[in-house]
Amino acid sequence: MNHRERIEAAAERSPLVRSALEQARKDHAGQTRNGSGGMPYVEHPITVAARLEELGYRDEVLAAALLHDVIEDSDTTLDELRKQFGDDVAGMVGALTDDEALDSYRERKTEHRERVAAADPEAMAIYGSDKLTNVSTLRAAYEAEGDAVRDEFKVPIELKTEIWEADLALLREKAPELPFLDGLEAELTRFRAQLEAPDRSRG
Repeated sequence: MNHRERIEAAAERSPLVRSALEQARKDHAGQTRNGSGGMPYVEHPITVAARLEELGYRDEVLAAALLHDVIEDSDTTLDELRKQFGDDVAGMVGALTDDEALDSYRERKTEHRERVAAADPEAMAIYGSDKLTNVSTLRAAYEAEGDAVRDEFKVPIELKTEIWEADLALLREKAPELPFLDGLEAELTRFRAQLEAPDRSRG
């Protein structure tokens, strides 16, 4: 069962997950994920949620995972999510949303990491699944496209990698029980090696 099939099956049994999946598809309609080889954006939150569904997380966590980027990437507000999905789901989404008032990418990601560190373990699990999905997707795109993928981002991908390594350190400290941390570390190690290879025209 692939990631999409896993979440669609969860949506069949859970009205909450179904509603969150519909909301994510609506809010991310027409969007393409940077550094993904042209993947529709909604495939990202579906993958994040599917990793957690496979580990047995409750439906509220799956819903928050599906919705974790909608505040940043659509006109939907946190208050609207709270009214539709409740305080539990909205609270996790809020913890997982960047503070766009901060101009510096590094500052924004550092503040976000500190906020997640103070959040509940389930929000941290979504955060970790998100990072694994981000790294594995970009690493695969870089392997296929080489340095051309850099043009899709506003910041150097070396900086993104540095931030992800700090994220991994936080997760190792605060949530060492998460079973996908070794996978995240392995993806980061492979990606760092690709970036440091002499010929970067392709991965």
